[in-house]
Amino acid sequence: MIELTPKAVTMVKAAFAREGVSGGLRLGVLGGGCSGLSYQIKFDNKPRAKDHVFEFDGVQVFVDPKSMIYLDGMTLDYKESLMYTGFSFDNPQATKSCGCGTSFTA
Repeated sequence: MIELTPKAVTMVKAAFAREGVSGGLRLGVLGGGCSGLSYQIKFDNKPRAKDHVFEFDGVQVFVDPKSMIYLDGMTLDYKESLMYTGFSFDNPQATKSCGCGTSFTA
């Protein structure tokens, strides 16, 4: 299961409106980054045949089966502070993450 906080849902909707796109948000994992795996977040028109599809207040989230192994239980949030503004990944699968929070080790 993947979760989006209400603030993340609001910010995803705002990004879709700002960019003039429709569809869903694709979350994934790619090899690379300073901790071994990197988070991927992008717009996608529609889910693929084997994707896990989640919906949060009208926002669809697509996750491919391989990424789901690393993202199961993750919560996507949006944080604003003096030091950091942006999406934040709270991932119980991550055993170590880099300082910027965009890559992790599982």
